[in-house]
Order: sequence, then C-alpha cells, then structure tokens
Amino acid sequence: MGRAGVHNLESQLRIDELEVLHAYQDHLGFWTIGVGRLIDRRKGGGITKEEAAYLLNNDIRRITATIKEYLPWLDNLNPPRQGVLLNMAFQMGTGGLFLFVNTLNLIRDGKFEEASHAMLQSKWATQTPDRAKRLAEQLRTGEWQ
Repeated sequence: MGRAGVHNLESQLRIDELEVLHAYQDHLGFWTIGVGRLIDRRKGGGITKEEAAYLLNNDIRRITATIKEYLPWLDNLNPPRQGVLLNMAFQMGTGGLFLFVNTLNLIRDGKFEEASHAMLQSKWATQTPDRAKRLAEQLRTGEWQ
C-alpha cells in the first residue's frame, strides 16, 4: 500500500475506531487506547518494549521541560541530582514535586545533605520508603544509586 493508501486508511480508522488519548473500555469492555489499540491483557493486548521506551522518553522530555520552566536552576545540578527531581516528578507528578518547597529551596542552594534529610521526613518517604531512601542518598552524594 502506497503512502496515499496508508493516509486514507489512517483517516478511515480514526473515524471508525475513534482516537481516544487515554485508556478506555471499548464496547466489549476491553481496555483500549489511541486508535483502537487493544491493551487489555485478557485479550492478548499490550505494548512492545520499543513502544514503552518511546513513551518513557517522551515523558522524560515533557517532565524535564515542565520542571525547567518552574525550576530554571535545574541545569545547575549534575545528572544524578537532576534525576532525583525527575524521578520524584515521574512518581507524583510535577505538582506533587513542587509541593516540596523547603526541599527544593535547599537543593537550589546546594544544601544537599539537608535536602536529603528533608526528603526522608516527608509523607512520600513513608509511602515509598525504599525509593525515597535511594533517591535521598543519590541527592546527598550526587551519584547514581
């Protein structure tokens, strides 16, 4: 099928299958996303590792851009310390990350030991203690954990 045929098929499928940009249950109750993409494992659906990597890379770019908009000093941090903030935002959303006002101010000021301690005093640290301990250590040392 040539490019024109593919374009016509894409247009037709967007009409017949609809394009839904979030997970939804189709008329048979199976989880679907996008243009009729079955993701319900009960029917053999899902995504490939390559598709997961594509989505992850897009999410990392989007989250990084949002954080840089609100925390322009992000580029002053080394990659492992930037990674701490991105990891936290990935888990709780950028809105959740931005609630760590005191911790973020300490990080901005280069007070990594104090910021690490503040992270471990948060409700987040009680909810996901292993992740919090690892990320706090990464922030403190500036080395990937």
